[in-house]
Amino acid sequence: MATRSTIMDTNSFRPEMAAALDPETRRLTEERDVLGPAYRLFYRTPVHLVKGEGAHVWDADGTEYLDVYNNVASVGHAHPRVVEAIARQASLLNTHTRYLHENILNYADDILSTMPDELNRIMFQCTGSEANDLAVRVAQAYTGGEGVIVTAEAYHGNSALTSKLSPALGTAQDLGLTMRMIPTPDTYRLVIDGKPASACTAEEFGGWMAAEVRKAVADMNRHGIKFAALLADSIFSSDGVYPDPVGYLQPIIDTVHELGGVWIADEVQPGFTRTGDAFWGFERQGIVPDLITSGKPMANGLPTSLMAARQEVLEPFAGSIPYFNTFGGNPVCMSAAQATLDVMRSEDTMGNAKRVGAVFKQAVTDLMPAHPCIGDVRGAGLYIGCEIVKPGTKDPDQAAALDILETLRAHHVLTSVCGRFGNILKLRPPLVFSEQDVDWFMSAFTDTLQELGL
Repeated sequence: MATRSTIMDTNSFRPEMAAALDPETRRLTEERDVLGPAYRLFYRTPVHLVKGEGAHVWDADGTEYLDVYNNVASVGHAHPRVVEAIARQASLLNTHTRYLHENILNYADDILSTMPDELNRIMFQCTGSEANDLAVRVAQAYTGGEGVIVTAEAYHGNSALTSKLSPALGTAQDLGLTMRMIPTPDTYRLVIDGKPASACTAEEFGGWMAAEVRKAVADMNRHGIKFAALLADSIFSSDGVYPDPVGYLQPIIDTVHELGGVWIADEVQPGFTRTGDAFWGFERQGIVPDLITSGKPMANGLPTSLMAARQEVLEPFAGSIPYFNTFGGNPVCMSAAQATLDVMRSEDTMGNAKRVGAVFKQAVTDLMPAHPCIGDVRGAGLYIGCEIVKPGTKDPDQAAALDILETLRAHHVLTSVCGRFGNILKLRPPLVFSEQDVDWFMSAFTDTLQELGL
């Protein structure tokens, strides 16, 4: 029997739950049959959202919710500057990149200015899946290899190529024959040479993970597969949010290069000021990738993604194979992306992520003595993982985590879970999340834990 997807199925509505729904919600869930069975809804009682502003959303009955999940509306739902930019450009022209237009060129220069100088070429797509798909093709053309390494609970997209590199989709999804997995960098549970991972230095932890990369490449070699790339995000978000210790990625990337591969930094989750320490997640680790991908947070909700590359890495692919994406880099999406970037600078979303994220993480951590179901709290900026366990152990408690989600929803707070056991609360709000929003969450979270006897 196939295991369910940790990122798609753990916190999801299922048809057998329909009997408990009010008539209108049940009608809408039944009408979704036209979409087929692959789509998923959050919660046992799905939420019908109709409006958003900042870190808050409203349902069809006018009930206000706190959004502690969405990195798509990165600068807040319906940000007026982004809305105005979209409307202005849509009223003029929207077409594709086979005509000249300033928007794509201006944004390309601007977003590249946020990256290390070594990354000097950029291409645009519509989704993170497309960006990762292209990045893998570029890496394979550059190295002449096929083999790609990912972590054990990674998610990198839903195209034919990237879904085979996404074990988080569950065992019903076939994985690539040229893909190899390395363990989740679980600093909460791992013991390395008799030492808890949480007590390891960056060099020790990175050395352990680099050794896992060597094992994976050795297995590729035994099967006649040439190594091409490590595809990973720098906080291992789908694996369960593991951003520390800072510096541990350096020996891993050094090993990747020594073995003839490149690093594709999937920045969909940690990029665009999310960690509060730098614009890009990889900068926090002090390393320069060979390829960078991003998507969700770029244009505050419009379908926009990117792949940036070192010129020499891109050339073998781009110098021989034409690439065209009908909607990638279109003038409206580029206008939205530019407005989003401008807001990030003018409203200092990086500073806000660092400041409010620290307050948020500490507030959750402070609950641990009174609520032993909280086994670990980790994160960077406004990306926090709260591990729910059976008290007195490190055993994951998915059932309790899901009960917490449902009770938080009853308190009008929306979030979800991640990690290989589906027991880690994923606290990833819009970058405009405020200390008042932290207060709302903490009040709801405290009440939830007390109500559940946790």
